[in-house]
Parts: sequence; C-alpha cells; structure tokens
Amino acid sequence: MKQLITTCLLLLSLGIGAQNIQETAISQATGSIDFGSSEEDPAGVISISETFEEAAKKNDIPYRSFEGLQGVEDGYYAIIGVFNEGKNLKRAVKKLKKKGFDAGFILNPENNLNYVYLQHFPFGLEAVDAVASKFDGAYKDDIWILSLENSFPVQEASFSDQNNGNSDSKAVSVNEVTYTMLNETSHLSDQAQQIKETPNKSKLIQRADYYFDKMWYAEAAKLYEEALTQGGANYSYEIIQKTADSYYFNTNMEKAYEWYNVLYDKYGKDMSADNVFKYAHSLKGTGNYARSKRLMRLYNKKMKNGETAGLDEKITLPNEVVLDEILNNEGDYELKNLAINTEYSEFSPIFLESNEVVFASAKDSSFLNTRRYKWNNQPYLDLYVAKINEESQDLKDAIKFSKKINTKYHEASAAFSPDNTTMYFTRNNYGKKLKRDKNGINHLKIYMSKKVDGEWTEAVEVPFNSDNYSTGHPALSPDGKQLYFVSDMPGSIGQTDIFVVDVNGPNSFSEPRNLGPEINTERKEMFPFINEKKLYFSSDGHTGLGGLDIYGAAYTEEGFEKAKNLGRPVNSNKDDFSYIINEENQQGFFASNRPNGKGDDDIYSFKRLVVEEVPASSNAIAGVITELITGDVMPQTLVELLDENGIKLKEMVADDDGSFIFEDLEADKKYTIKATNDTYFENIQEVTALENDTLQVDAVMRKLKEMIAVEDGIKKLKTDMIHFDFDKSYIRKDASEELDKLVEVMTEYPNMVIKIESHTDSRGKKAYNKYLSDRRAKSTREYLIAQGIAPERIASAIGYGEERLLNECDGSVACTEKQHFLNRRSEFIIVSN
Repeated sequence: MKQLITTCLLLLSLGIGAQNIQETAISQATGSIDFGSSEEDPAGVISISETFEEAAKKNDIPYRSFEGLQGVEDGYYAIIGVFNEGKNLKRAVKKLKKKGFDAGFILNPENNLNYVYLQHFPFGLEAVDAVASKFDGAYKDDIWILSLENSFPVQEASFSDQNNGNSDSKAVSVNEVTYTMLNETSHLSDQAQQIKETPNKSKLIQRADYYFDKMWYAEAAKLYEEALTQGGANYSYEIIQKTADSYYFNTNMEKAYEWYNVLYDKYGKDMSADNVFKYAHSLKGTGNYARSKRLMRLYNKKMKNGETAGLDEKITLPNEVVLDEILNNEGDYELKNLAINTEYSEFSPIFLESNEVVFASAKDSSFLNTRRYKWNNQPYLDLYVAKINEESQDLKDAIKFSKKINTKYHEASAAFSPDNTTMYFTRNNYGKKLKRDKNGINHLKIYMSKKVDGEWTEAVEVPFNSDNYSTGHPALSPDGKQLYFVSDMPGSIGQTDIFVVDVNGPNSFSEPRNLGPEINTERKEMFPFINEKKLYFSSDGHTGLGGLDIYGAAYTEEGFEKAKNLGRPVNSNKDDFSYIINEENQQGFFASNRPNGKGDDDIYSFKRLVVEEVPASSNAIAGVITELITGDVMPQTLVELLDENGIKLKEMVADDDGSFIFEDLEADKKYTIKATNDTYFENIQEVTALENDTLQVDAVMRKLKEMIAVEDGIKKLKTDMIHFDFDKSYIRKDASEELDKLVEVMTEYPNMVIKIESHTDSRGKKAYNKYLSDRRAKSTREYLIAQGIAPERIASAIGYGEERLLNECDGSVACTEKQHFLNRRSEFIIVSN
C-alpha cells in the first residue's frame, strides 16, 4: 500500500496533504490504484542513487558540458539543434514556443553557435527523465542534453533589447546569453554577484520538492531527511511537514510518526487539521492508540472550529468509545498468508466462477527486462487469476489474465457480472500515451470488456469516466444491476467517495449517486464489495485501528445502515482493504500491509470460526456533554435515561471528560436522553437503541441567560417565536416547548417579572383581531402559571391585534401565508429582574 496512493492501481490515498486530489489513488500500499498520478510513461528506471552521466548513458542520451559562462543559469538544457545567427534561429525558437515548449537559445561566444533548447531543468535526472520520454511524446526528433556549471545569470532583458553581449553593461537575457569572460568570476558585475548570492532554497530541497510534486515520495523522503540533518534554515515547518507526508504517503508509519512528532513539538499550534489527522493515523500505525485518540479529538475540534482551535487535547469525543469497543473485542478468525504472495504487492481479490480468484499483482512473469513504476521501483500492476484450494483455502497456479486486458500500464480491481461474461476493472487513463489533466495528473478510469467465444474483447471506457477526475475500484451487486465504484468526482463528500450507478444495458448507466454520509466521510473510502447481505469497504475516515480499516454496512430498502468496523484480527494498525467474503461459509480474502508479510501488500485468506456470535447484551447509548458556545466538556452534568412513557430507568453523572454511557438496553426500543445542569436549558433527545451496537448521542447545553436580550432599548426574553394557528388561541406543541424554556429562565431568576404581548395578522376585522390576540395573551399567561410561575410575576397579558405588524402585510399588498404567519406571535418584555 505504500506505493500506490497516486496511480491507477497502486495508489490508494486520494488527495492527502500537499497533493490532496492529486493523490487520488487506489493505493498499492493498500494495494490500490491511485486516483490521480503524475507518473510518467514507462521508460528506463531513473534512480536518485544514479549520477546524471549514468542515467544519460543508460538511456542512450548524448550530453555535453560547458562551465563558467556569464549570463546564463546553471542546469541542464534539452538541446534540439545548433544554429548560426539569423532568421532561422529566431524562427526555430518561435515555432517551439507555439508548440508549448519553454524554448530559447544559448550563444557560445567561443564558436559563435547558438544552442536551441526545449526546456531548462535544474536537475540532471529530471532532464534525463523528460528527454527519455521525448517530453511525453510531444517531440519526435533527436534531443541531447547540455550541462552548464559555474555560470552566472544576469538580469533578463526583452528579446528586442539584446545586443548579443557586445556591451558588458547591458543586461542580457538567458534566451540569448553571451560569454564575455570564461572562468573569470572576479570580473562579475556587482549586479550579477548580488543575484548569485540571493538566498533561495538549496538545490537539495529543490530536488526533493520536485520529487514530492511528482509524488515520488520514497525518493523525496530521503532527500528531505538529508536536508534536515543539516539543520539551520532547513528545519522549517514546510520541510518537516513534507518529510512526514512523504513517509505517510508511502505508509511508513514509524518514520511518519517520527517527523509528525517533531512537527508537533516544534510547530504544534500551527498544525492544520489535515496535519493532525495524519499525525493521529501515524500514531495508530505504531500502536499508540491512547495518544491517537487525543489527537483525533483535536482533529474533530479543528474541523468544527474551521481550523481556528489550538492544540488542546482535553476534549473527549464519542468516537473514543467506539475505538475502545474495537480494541476490546476481537473476532475468532483463522488467517493465512497465501502462497501466491511475492516480495511485490498483491491485493484486490475478487471471485471468478466458484473456484477461481482474480487479483492484482506487481510481480512480473516475463523473462525479459521488466518495466518499472517509478513510485516504488516495482513492475506495473497486472491482473492475475488463480485457483482456490478448497482444503487449504489457499490460491495456487496463478497466471496472467487475458492479454486483451493487461497492458504496459496499471490494471487492477476487477468485477464480474453474475454470468461472468462482462468485467469491469481499473486502468490508467491513456490512449497512445498517458493522458493528464491541466495539473499534469494522470487519473484512473473504469474499463469494461465482454467475453465473446471464450475470449475477452478489447476494453472500452464506461461513459461516466472523465479526464478531470478518477473513477476506479468497481464492484457489482449480486444481480449485476448496480455498479459501485470509487471516485473524487464533483459531489464527493471527502477525498474519495463510493458511488453507485444503475446498469441499464450494455455500457449504459444512470447518473452516479453518492452513497451519502452513512458510508462516506471527509477522508477516503475505497475498495467496495457487495453481496446479498452487506456492503464492505475500506476507510480511514471512520473510527478505526489505523491506516485503512475494513467496514461492513447492512442494507435495507431504506438504504445502508451505519457502517461497523470488522475489528481485529481482520483489521490492524496498518492498511487493511479489498475484503471479499462468501457469507454462506464465512470464508474469504482481503489484503494488508501488516508486518511479517512477504511483500508490500499481501493477500490473506480468512475463516470465521464463530459465525455471528455476539454478546448477550451489547446495546448501548453513549455520548459527551459539551457547552454550546465554548465547546468545553461539561462534567458532573446529570444524564437520565427515560422510557417512551417518560418513566426514568437510569441516571448517572457525566464523567470528568463529559462522557456518559447507558448499557444493557433493549434493541430497537425508543428511549429519551435528558441532560440537566443548573444554569442551562435541559437537553432532551429521543433515540432508538441499535442491535449489538453503541448509539452515539451528543448533548449540547445552552446557558439560560442567553435568552435575555435587548432590542431597541427594550429587555426581552428571546424565544423562538410563539406562533398560533389561524383564528386559534390554544398553545401548540412547538409553542409549549419554547414556553418551557421561558419557565426555566424565570425559575432561575425568581425576581424576574414580565409582561406578555400577543399579535395577529391583518386578515379579518380589526376589532376581532384585537379580541383574538387578547385571548392568545391570556392563554399564554395561563400556561406559564400552570407550569409554576406565580401570577404576580406576570404584570400584564395584552393583545394588540394587527396594530404592530412585522412586515407590510396590512391588506394593501398581496402577501403569502408565510408572511402572514410571522405576524401571529407572542412577545415577552422584562419589567424587572
């Protein structure tokens, strides 16, 4: 899973950190396809351990070096030809620029020749990479590389102002650089020397940034860490964060934790919610659940406060209760690492027929040179098929899937129709070469193939693909009528969401529908698998043990129920994903990059030894009490559990962290949770207990004094408007709830005296309206007295009819029912308190 978070089948993290949507991958470290890759077309592998010369020779690229030239920038130039001065020179440069190249030319005064280049690169390996791919096929003719060292750039001038270096005092453009002094640094102008000494990022950091932006995180991490050992200015927030992110995206959680910890200690107050989330997940990945829970509290608080909260780790959230449940309950499973696993990544198994499994692997069975994927220097992913050994539940005799399906790019995550004649799978977006969006990202797409006369046909795209976002991880419903998939398309809740389309016919589908917040979170949901009972998927957004965890969500005609973590040992503190199961025998397969495997990601078989055995009473209601304005927890708050008839069953006082829990409840039974605190309004919530699960119920308390407000110099008790039905004066249910709040405030302030004013709309006769409003005022007064308010504390209760309208609905203009409704109200004026 470490390596695939950014391209088709290898990259599972969609949009984290600095890359966000660019990393939409179906990761290999989670064995997936990344949902957006900046990966180049396959070519010879270029390693950062190589020198420029070694890489150029290996790729058969000619090169030449010049040194000590004034007025030109050091680096590497992709040269397409050498010209004498004249119209042909300018015409060649102009033509290249029209084709989109950052072209120019360099004049060598020693031979008076001009070297026309396509692009300048700060690093040699970057230049080799571009030239070896012929600039992604954009330039077909010969290219060689010119290396310039110890040169001294000067201020640029416009093309028309150049004098070809005949005057030392005139600024010279890098496009027409001249060399008046070779190897004579003492003669540099003060201006050139000043530019040379301008502080910038070191070349080491620039090189690391280049690899980071290309999502080559393993290589970026090495360079960042090398820079950090030098200390000084390199020990900045940005570089420490990118070091940690590089390890995180490669799912090296130990190293990610090491550098997030440094970032936290040095720049903790400045950490974003995304930084905190990844720090918390790296803690889970190292087994430090207690600290991770504290950091997840901070993450949730930052999300609620719009990134404005500081690093206060004292807030308890309900997901802590869920995590404790997962840690304390371990299923009885038998797991087995399969024989087909290699030192590379194997993942994404799917049933084919009754005795075969198709899966993705980065191994390569060819005898010739193997193409390599630059993210992790592994071969590109292909689909394989293997037979199931029913006795051992192992996979054997793995061979490559159809040549019509496997290509030189990534293929992974297949799904098959019930009759096994149609398949869907994920592949990089490419035609003759990889296609990229405007940001240079190569997205993933879902392809479909039909089996005709026993052979799979050339795959075609499904119509809901796009060059601007990724689709992948297809999964078919048991009847083949719905296709589930993962995407970062518009309408996503998080970094990657699970969507569904109806299969209307051959390559004909409905519009994609998001599965909604019961399934999708603001983070990543991946690898769906659906059978007759449940939808299974992986996520790092729901509460889990670390990395990606596997969840199951039962479904009914009304939709999906709450997703539930499958717990240990299927889930671990690493990435666990691509889970499939035969519900009849409770056997199946999943992938994980947990320790002691054979490769980056391995496929495991599992068998549940105890089927659907659950504790006798695991139904509970839990939550946390917090204050509305500050968000602080409220310990010592009284919490009562009432039945549907209002009879108290249990009560408890919230713990120091504001949490409470009621256990041993009846499933599917309605309860009322009532939280009370002296100077706060009661918080009352009606809920229904879940079967074998803990229902999370947050109670947010509002202070009584917040109802007291001053409007136009008049002190009032501000409730939501007390409304009446047309031509009626009785107290409606919604009105009684607001009047109960008023009773609470007057009880808290025993000396408070109020007067009641009631109003009507303008419809009907004025005299009758005044009579009706007076009845409403008296009805309100009687309700308050019935709730225990002394009569003398209500100075008056008077109706004003239509004399004090809130809008222009006085009968002279047409008004809606809603506009008239606003005028039928009661107000409460504070006479004394």
